[in-house]
Amino acid sequence: MVASLGPGDWPARRVIVGLTGASGVLYGVKLLRRLRECACETHLVASPAGLLNVHHELGLGRKELEALADSAYNPADIGARIASGSFAAHAMVVAPCSMKSLAAIALGLSDSLLTRAADVTLKERRRLILLVRETPFNLAHLRNMISVTEMGGVIFPPLPAFYHLPRSIEEMVDETVERVLSLLGVDQAAPKQWDGL
Repeated sequence: MVASLGPGDWPARRVIVGLTGASGVLYGVKLLRRLRECACETHLVASPAGLLNVHHELGLGRKELEALADSAYNPADIGARIASGSFAAHAMVVAPCSMKSLAAIALGLSDSLLTRAADVTLKERRRLILLVRETPFNLAHLRNMISVTEMGGVIFPPLPAFYHLPRSIEEMVDETVERVLSLLGVDQAAPKQWDGL
């Protein structure tokens, strides 16, 4: 367990991780594992559909998923500490982020703990990264992405890079996770750098 951090103690970062019902929960699971390796304190909130996907895509149960985080919360617990700006989180990543969750965040609905934590992240001017998962995008999706971007969030579709010649899906997922860690300012992030031809 990582010790609790104050606002000035962010070399060891405190990160909220959200998982929603979009396909691609492997991104969130890998992110939780890497954040732990990097001595970051993690706070997990998974939507009911996110938990279904974790079971369907990875064969993990709720307890196995929650064991990957320092703290885990029920998405209906709107009074949890991550719902307040006084909880000094460094950043929040929603991986994967469904279009429903994107819309709720873009509109500031705060209709669950996950979307409330995202709203708090934006209002406190902290880093919010959304690994949005859908294709193709319709106009509502695009407008919601613009809205979140205008509020300071980062829209990060987990699109694989191929210049480092990945040999498996896992390598592509790992590279995306390293890029997210880099955006979070985690010193141990190790994305592959393009050095030119």
